[in-house]
Amino acid sequence: MEIFDLYTAERERTGLTMVRGDKTPEGLYRLVVHVCLFSPDGRMLIQRRQPFKHGWSGMWDVSVGGHADAGESSAMAAQRETWEELGLRILPEGIRPVLTIHWERGFDDFYTVTRDVGAQEIRLQAEEVAEVRWASREEILAMIDGGSFIPYEKSLISLLFFLKEHRSAHTRADSR
Repeated sequence: MEIFDLYTAERERTGLTMVRGDKTPEGLYRLVVHVCLFSPDGRMLIQRRQPFKHGWSGMWDVSVGGHADAGESSAMAAQRETWEELGLRILPEGIRPVLTIHWERGFDDFYTVTRDVGAQEIRLQAEEVAEVRWASREEILAMIDGGSFIPYEKSLISLLFFLKEHRSAHTRADSR
C-alpha cells in the first residue's frame, strides 16, 4: 500500500496522509515528480507504460514519473522513482526541480538531467515500464498529435527541452 503526504496550497506538509487510489481531500494536495533524462545529443529518454498499468495505460511518457511517498522530499522521490523505473542512479544530491506545475489536486515537479546512458545500464521495472527509447522533441510532439504519448501540452514538452540546458527563465545572462 502506497501512502502519500498531503500538503497545503502553500506546499507545507499537513501531517495528514492518503492512500494511493483514494480521492485527494478537498483543499489538500499531493506531490508528483517527473524526471526527463536527456542524452548529450539532446534527445529525451521516453518510456511506454505497461498496458495493464492504471492511468494512461500503454502510452508513452517522459523518462520517469510517480508520486512522492510519505516522508519523502521531491528530490528523494525523483531519485527513488528513477532507480525503481529505470535502475539508474543519475540524479545528483541537491538537485532541484526546473519547473513546478500546480494542478487541481497537487504539484508536479519536473527535473531535467543530461547524461550519457547506454542501453545496458537501464533496468526496466516490469510492473510499470514496457519499453524505453530516445526521442527528439519533434518526435514527441508528433506522438502527442498521433495519440500515442500522454497528452501533455506541447508547449510543456518544448519548455522541458529548453530547460535541459537553461536553469533560468532568461535566454541569456545579464551582461551588466
